[in-house]
Amino acid sequence: MVIQEDMTVQKKLEVLSDAAKYDVACTSSGVDRTGNGTGIGNSIACGICHTFSADGRCISLLKILLTNECIFDCKYCMNRASNDVLRATFTPEEICSLTIEFYRRNYIEGLFLSSGVLKSPDFTMELMLRTLRMLREEYHFNGYIHCKAVPGADPVIVEMTGWYADRMSVNLELPTADSLRKLAPNKTRKNILRPMKQIQIGRLENKGKPSFSRIPLMEEEGFGELQITKPELTGLTDFGSSGEAKPYSSYENKLILPGQTARNTRMAGGMPSASPMIQDLQEIMAADGIKAPFGIIKPPSINRGFVPAGQSTQMIIGATPESDYQIISVAEALYQKFDLKRVFYSAYISINEDSSLPAVNQGPPLLREHRLYQADWLLRFYGFRATELLSENRPNFNVLMDPKCNWAIGHLEQFPVEINKADYYTILRVPGIGVKSAQRIVKARKTATLTFEDLKKMGVVLKRAIYFITCNGRMMYPVRIEENYITSMLLKVKEKLPFDMEASNAYKQLSLFDDMNFTAANPQMRSFL
Repeated sequence: MVIQEDMTVQKKLEVLSDAAKYDVACTSSGVDRTGNGTGIGNSIACGICHTFSADGRCISLLKILLTNECIFDCKYCMNRASNDVLRATFTPEEICSLTIEFYRRNYIEGLFLSSGVLKSPDFTMELMLRTLRMLREEYHFNGYIHCKAVPGADPVIVEMTGWYADRMSVNLELPTADSLRKLAPNKTRKNILRPMKQIQIGRLENKGKPSFSRIPLMEEEGFGELQITKPELTGLTDFGSSGEAKPYSSYENKLILPGQTARNTRMAGGMPSASPMIQDLQEIMAADGIKAPFGIIKPPSINRGFVPAGQSTQMIIGATPESDYQIISVAEALYQKFDLKRVFYSAYISINEDSSLPAVNQGPPLLREHRLYQADWLLRFYGFRATELLSENRPNFNVLMDPKCNWAIGHLEQFPVEINKADYYTILRVPGIGVKSAQRIVKARKTATLTFEDLKKMGVVLKRAIYFITCNGRMMYPVRIEENYITSMLLKVKEKLPFDMEASNAYKQLSLFDDMNFTAANPQMRSFL
């Protein structure tokens, strides 16, 4: 380990902003441009990253680590304890000063703060809490703050941090518990899921919605000794307009694990004998019953809400042998059980030499990362399920075609769709039609009969959609509804990949930071029908 005394703040910034670049929960711009003397501002790579807000604006955040010192020895991490790298640690005062000075110069609009584990999870989380509290209460900073929660930290510290942060995230690190044990032996799935559940409960309680997983007041004092118990509700929880929690009774609203069917789910009343993959998903689903404390401290005098922007997580893709099916099934379980805003996928970068890690000679698997993001979009906004997109017999996504087109070609019996009559969710599944286009179609057809020209004006990508739709009972051109023909035609439509993936092996992160103001596929969307 390289230790340097009396390091300047500028040097710390260089070290700790570079160390933060591997966290894709806040994407970087990849620009390193100095001022030219004729214009205003510069883009020197000193920890400032560009991200997108929910309303589509491009904003800048100061993206840094509190420290790159770490007592853990995760085999895939640049900052692991056994690596001989230059170490640095900010003080809370230094982070506050940097944030405010950058903000005053209009370089940034917020802060993204992560950290290695210095001394202990409690010690590290307390330093991060001090930083956020100082920013909010002493510097009166009202900008956006995204803070990482350290697994294993005292729930009291995590809760207090949630009152100062806009968004928090707990990295799942790897898709399965088995991979976590092999590559990150100091971390456990339980320690990762517990703060996730605590944040979820806190957000529900702050909105006035009851949570069945909150620890009763008489138990809160001994939260450190509590064990995971089975949940009071076996299904998901639906909070109606009255705020009263009610279990979903219908099979359609419950998460179906790989290998399950509607019939054996209803008749067996539980999980079938499980493969390792299903056992891992069961562990995530069982975490729905974790008893997490909340309300054991008094909120700050200025109540901004508890983690008002929600929580997210991140998984490393390609460091372990999980299939796309396993990864997207885990993501689906996290969305349904922890109410996450985003699951981020980070293509594995070979930065350490270890026999447990794969040798990546052709750069990070960026195309695979891209396919997972596309599938993730389908889960959140298009009403798809993991079991519809992939299966145990077909566990990985098609590298030549996006998941939605690939699904449509495999289900030609459901097409063509009549645009003027089909319901909203059916239209959403047509390749070339996105959320906004589907909403426009459903609204416009109330007053007019739509034509292909109308669809084009609404933003429908007809070069994909024409094989799957009709207007007034007619297709745009005579088309054979035949798998090989449609596949060959769709492959001629060049897919626009981010950052020229096929032409470059350079590591670049996807700019998929927030929800981009899309509306999730849920029962409330029936108002468009």
